[in-house]
Amino acid sequence: MARVTVEDCIERVPNRFALVILASHRARAISAGGAPLVDRDNDKDPVVALREIADRAVGVDDLRDSFITSLQEVKPTADADEKADLLALQAPVAVTEDQVLAALQAEQQAQREDRF
Repeated sequence: MARVTVEDCIERVPNRFALVILASHRARAISAGGAPLVDRDNDKDPVVALREIADRAVGVDDLRDSFITSLQEVKPTADADEKADLLALQAPVAVTEDQVLAALQAEQQAQREDRF
């Protein structure tokens, strides 16, 4: 069994802090069920992740992109809802007081029914 040293990995990721972040991200992916790309040899997930980086089994750029994607919070439905609300506010609509009152009463009735 070959030992993994930091020097083996530094050739691929020159910054030691970035190396730690990328290796930990890959180790979490392995522990979450991802298939290891090198032989496990009874090693734990962080060691397997470092061996993958050192053996060039995993692309550093792909790993970096995966890490960045995991931290992003993209909510496309929120943008669509905001646009729909904005269009609804801009559209001229003739609504009477009776229609507003009927809608409010229907909403209150629906909330009461949801309780039970």
